[in-house]
Amino acid sequence: MDVWKRVLTILVVTFSCVGCDQGTKILASEYLPKGQMTSYLNDILRIGYTENIGAFLGLGNTLSDSARFWIFVVLVGAFLFGLLAYLIQNSKQNLSSLIALSLIFSGGLSNFYDRVVNNGAVVDFLNIGIGSLRTGIFNVADIAIMLGVFMLFFVSSEKSVTGS
Repeated sequence: MDVWKRVLTILVVTFSCVGCDQGTKILASEYLPKGQMTSYLNDILRIGYTENIGAFLGLGNTLSDSARFWIFVVLVGAFLFGLLAYLIQNSKQNLSSLIALSLIFSGGLSNFYDRVVNNGAVVDFLNIGIGSLRTGIFNVADIAIMLGVFMLFFVSSEKSVTGS
């Protein structure tokens, strides 16, 4: 795939994901009460505003401010920059893996933006589950990242099955 098609694909995925994520975070911060979850669909879905200073499922919440800055801003920023460079430069990837990696990049970029403008915190507001079996609280960027990871898994397992 030529560089312009890759860049266009990356831009479409990134603007779509970051736009949806930041838009929902703005709505969450304006309309949802902090620290209070409201239940929907027989308690399968809970929605409520929270700010996460750690990573996935709150990992890293107990780190010092300095450690969180170096890990979640500096290292994640360097990783995102490297991933973007890889996406633009690697002409051998197929469309499925380009979209999957672009989803991971986009979700990471949107959460990275949150950390930079929100004193190191990411806005989260969604929780799903049944009874006591529940996810952590997450956002649309996290959905994009997980979708990208699942797509990569299926693209790579498809390649190993077909032998291509």
